[in-house]
Amino acid sequence: MLDLLNDLLWSKVLIVVLIGLGLWFTIGSRFVQFRYFGRMFRILGANQAFAHDKHGHLSSFQALMLSVAGRVGGGNIAGVAVAITLGGPGSIFWMWMVGLIGMATSYFECTLAQAYKKAEPDGTYRGGPAHYIARGMGPRWKWLAAVYSVLLLVTFGFGFSALQSYSVATSINDAFGIPVGATGIVLALVVGAIIFGGVKRIAKASEVLVPVMAVSYIAIALVVMVLNIGELPGVLALIFMSAFGLEPAIGGGIGAAIVMGVKRGLFSNEAGLGSAPNVAAVAYVRHPASQGIVQAFSVFIDTLIVCSCTAFIVLLGDVYQPGMSAQIGGVALTQASLAGLVGEWGRVFVSVALMLFGFTTIIYNYYLGENSLSWLSANNRGLVVLYRAVVIALCGWGATTDLGTVFAFADVTMGFLALANLLALAALFKPGLRLMRDYDAQIEAGVAEPVFDAARFADLNIDTQAWRLEDEDRVAIASPSAAPIPAKA
Repeated sequence: MLDLLNDLLWSKVLIVVLIGLGLWFTIGSRFVQFRYFGRMFRILGANQAFAHDKHGHLSSFQALMLSVAGRVGGGNIAGVAVAITLGGPGSIFWMWMVGLIGMATSYFECTLAQAYKKAEPDGTYRGGPAHYIARGMGPRWKWLAAVYSVLLLVTFGFGFSALQSYSVATSINDAFGIPVGATGIVLALVVGAIIFGGVKRIAKASEVLVPVMAVSYIAIALVVMVLNIGELPGVLALIFMSAFGLEPAIGGGIGAAIVMGVKRGLFSNEAGLGSAPNVAAVAYVRHPASQGIVQAFSVFIDTLIVCSCTAFIVLLGDVYQPGMSAQIGGVALTQASLAGLVGEWGRVFVSVALMLFGFTTIIYNYYLGENSLSWLSANNRGLVVLYRAVVIALCGWGATTDLGTVFAFADVTMGFLALANLLALAALFKPGLRLMRDYDAQIEAGVAEPVFDAARFADLNIDTQAWRLEDEDRVAIASPSAAPIPAKA
């Protein structure tokens, strides 16, 4: 039954809905992910200074790293190799296409998460799909917000936390021979030390670990490409020819390439699932669209950069052969390919990378579950402590247990999670466009850093406490009847 539901959701329903809505968002926004691609870097550069701002809020960069921690995981190493084995090199082309479309979806869901975020007494923010469903769609839809929160807690907070623990423990065992039980105990202790420090400590850990792991993996892939620069044109030609069924040696043809590429892209970048908006909402930015633009970049990092690194490692190696059976796939194919290119130490490198990716994903999964609890219960201090204890226990238990059934169940709940979020995004597309047009108007007027005036959007039921203007912003912003907002001096 679980396999049947997974096939229905991920091979049929969600492929159509996610791509359809992604194209709608892309065209309706006049290709916002491309119009503001260069601005992604400027926003990150400007917000680096807010790492320790006067309010203690998280910076845009910290929120980006936390979301990348969740997007970049074992799927970037194992999943891409599986896609190539089953769908051929052409699956990489369709994975790229899904990533580019998903950037628009991520932009809208994260912009809405910022707009509808809630200010907490401790100076932090909370937000995500449950908040923009309840506030944006109205009281009649609070049941959907509750359903979404429960699904998020079960899927990421519990299911995927245990599964990532298993992935980390087996990776360390493969690389260094350390027993999975010992790894589980250490992992539980380290995760406990981080999550009991709250979201700020979680963000600080991600801010350090994510760049290290991502840059290291990208660097080794670049080394491989430089050492095999003469073969790159042939690999790129193979990807494009296979994508359109022009490579006769590829088993499965264009149909398999499209299905595997689309599925890998959707699984990997999580655009549309509603997971990243929970993180995007915690950042301090001066306009919701700013964080939407930054979060679109996280999809680019995940799918267009990190997944591509695995693809080139596999396709430049001599282990994978077009049309080969799936006797070797996943992590084993990536490890064998890298080992053939740089030596046996490549196997250990892949295992360590998988370990780091899995560890940061556990932290990210924990935060998603905590965010769900904060919406489900206002006085949730006791529940949060209990939840933290359960996650720590799951890290220890999951490291020693093969959780195939749990994984299949979590995939099903994640599918329903995506459908709930996509329904909300379709319903709130017009408010999302209003926010985008406000940002566009300020940019066109020459404003260096657009400012969001919540008073102009009173009809959207926004928490004004989360969008209190600073003194310098009050000077810079025009009256509600004036347009556009002038640039800061």
